[in-house]
Amino acid sequence: MSGDHSTGRTPRLEDPLLEEYWDWVAVALFLWLAVDLLTSLSAAATVGLEAELNPLMAWLLARHLAVVVAAHLAIAVAVAGLFAVLFARAQAVPRRFQWAVQVGIEGFLGTLVAVGLFAFANNMTVIVFGQGLF
Repeated sequence: MSGDHSTGRTPRLEDPLLEEYWDWVAVALFLWLAVDLLTSLSAAATVGLEAELNPLMAWLLARHLAVVVAAHLAIAVAVAGLFAVLFARAQAVPRRFQWAVQVGIEGFLGTLVAVGLFAFANNMTVIVFGQGLF
């Protein structure tokens, strides 16, 4: 049985580390939702909706702005909830496996940020050059 015998608690991810993870979740959500939405709207205004590669985003951009904003807010709440569950489960992992959990979380967050940056770059090439990277 693992745990901190002085307090009876199972070791947890350190609070500063969790705060940093939440910071990176915020960065990923900002890239995936706000930046992607604004650059997708600009790209659609430049070359039209048919240039949007993501069929869900193309469908969404054809709707009223209130629907677009509501969908993005719902996604933000859902993703934040999923990360809250992930972080709670990660804290329950025994100390000897914490490093693997940390590597997994950091790799996942890094991938989300990288894909968000790539989507931003692709949308910017559509805005500037009239066509995407693909």
